[in-house]
Amino acid sequence: MRRVARLMSVGAGAVVVLALSKVHARFIADPPYDFTASSRVLWALAYISMLAVAAYALGLPDQPRSARAAFFHATAAALAAALGMSAVQLVLGDALLPRFVVFGTVLMVLPIQVLANALVRRGDQRGEQRDRILLVSTDAERARLLDDLADSPERSASIATALSVADASGDPGRNPLIATVHNVAATVVVLDRLAQGDDRIIAQAASLHAAGVRIRTLEAFYETWLGKLPLSELERTSLLFDIGEVHRSTYGRMKRLFDLACAAAGLVVLIGITPVVLVGNLVANRGPLMYRQPRVGKGGVTFTILKFRTMTSGPVAGPDGTPWTAADDPRITSFGRFLRRSHLDELPQVINIFRGDLAVVGPRPEQPHYVEQLSEKLPFYQLRHLVRPGLTGWAQVKYGYASDDRDALEKLQYEFFYLRNQNLRFDLRVAVRTIRSIAGGSGTGR
Repeated sequence: MRRVARLMSVGAGAVVVLALSKVHARFIADPPYDFTASSRVLWALAYISMLAVAAYALGLPDQPRSARAAFFHATAAALAAALGMSAVQLVLGDALLPRFVVFGTVLMVLPIQVLANALVRRGDQRGEQRDRILLVSTDAERARLLDDLADSPERSASIATALSVADASGDPGRNPLIATVHNVAATVVVLDRLAQGDDRIIAQAASLHAAGVRIRTLEAFYETWLGKLPLSELERTSLLFDIGEVHRSTYGRMKRLFDLACAAAGLVVLIGITPVVLVGNLVANRGPLMYRQPRVGKGGVTFTILKFRTMTSGPVAGPDGTPWTAADDPRITSFGRFLRRSHLDELPQVINIFRGDLAVVGPRPEQPHYVEQLSEKLPFYQLRHLVRPGLTGWAQVKYGYASDDRDALEKLQYEFFYLRNQNLRFDLRVAVRTIRSIAGGSGTGR
């Protein structure tokens, strides 16, 4: 049902816009005109694209968890696209699409988007497209995987059952792993490192693989289903892969061009929004406009990151650095809270991108004090400094806010996954998901 719902969500705008355009051209316009022979076809396609982008940005059809939420998300998406098209028409001074088409589409796509979301939620309730996992691992790995599956997996899955290595191996002549797969209707068998070294388990896994059951190592399962590297594999595999920015010079050049293009667009927004922030500071956030803080960048080099200030002004950094900032930190001012929720406080970092301190996508830079602490506690933490840090990153999209060492360790697993899979397509994916997250109100980590 999820695929049908997504097709409905994307196709609704196209069908409605084209249908209403034909109706207007033939029955409403005076005199009638041939819609397919006019330039309005191109603007209809542009409006269809706006509808699709707005729907995706607001999480349709997957994210809303109720019919009411789906209605509000669909309304916001349709109105955003309609107002966007109206703004374009106002600037160009021409009726590119009739109001009948622009606002008639808003009314007609709403029930379709709500229905598409209902199909997704019904499929989730019935457990459709959810892989059933048989895990062969230690109790600690099973507990950790259960926690990870509860937090925004890339693919839906549930643990059907779990076996220890001893139970899965069994006595000679017995096949407990095969029997358990059939008993629980598992679709994927996941083997940890110990299980991979057991000959009887591997023999059973080979038979299951031939019968159509998917077999995955724990590391491969984490990468495909969760978009991260498992904690147990970080130290063992952290140096055993190429990093795009380090080992592929063409990618490095293309990434820098992408960064500069995004920074140029961001600079236009920064120039426009700065006067608004100045006024807001005078009302509810008195103090300096900018906040400057040392961060560790590529190669371990320290640079100064720029942000609009969101907290009470004054010295906050002692010899041990500033404390971890909590999401509800009392130092955050009322206007500063708005800046943080909207992520407008991050806009000055486009200057850091121009300077070469930051990329658009990469591991978020930390303060020198934290880097020193975390390097002592986390395996191969310094590897993240082989690439330029980012304005946003895979860890921010997947995990969000980090407020202590445990969160830093969790985010490191996502950062290593990014380093291992770094390419332009992945960068674009992270950038788009960041926009979707912010537009949907969930934000990203800082």
